[in-house]
Formats: sequence, structure tokens, C-alpha cells
Amino acid sequence: MALPKFIITMDGYLRLGMVNQHKDLLVGNDQCIGGGYYQFDWTSNRLLLDRASYDFGRPRWHLIETLKVPEAYRRLRIVYCYEDDHEDFIVSDELNIEYYE
Repeated sequence: MALPKFIITMDGYLRLGMVNQHKDLLVGNDQCIGGGYYQFDWTSNRLLLDRASYDFGRPRWHLIETLKVPEAYRRLRIVYCYEDDHEDFIVSDELNIEYYE
């Protein structure tokens, strides 16, 4: 069953989609450094990322400085929500964000 999943690549690309497995989001020779699930909070203009990919684990944010995000999400604040006692990681504040088409 297709679910809203995301991955982060070693090159810093955020890839989102309704897929069966996280690996379905890989393009070419992408190397994945984690992923999870996403949802939109339209009331607060946020893209909420959470949980971990069964294929690749949690995103390893410390491995990238710039996150490349699809242009369609330019107006959204990006937040990764941890399931345990960690504070939320405000991706939009902690990383440089570039947009691509």
C-alpha cells in the first residue's frame, strides 16, 4: 500500500512521494541517508516529517549542510518530529534550504 514517505540523499535532496517502499524514491545512483513519513499541516504552513524508514533508518541530518527541496514546498516550514524525548529538529532553521524544480 502506498504511503506518504520521504528520503534524504547524500547529495542533500529531499524526495517525497506516495510509495510502497522508501527505496522507490531513489533516482539513479542516489545514496540515501535516512527517511520516514510526511504530512502537511496546512493551518500552520508546515511540512511535518517523522518516524524512520524501514529501509534506511532515521534521517542523518548531521551529514548535510544544505537541503534541496522541491520548489512546490517553498512556503512551508519543515520540521522533523522525533518520537522519543528529543526536541523537534526545525530543518528550516538548522540547515540551508535550496529549492529546485
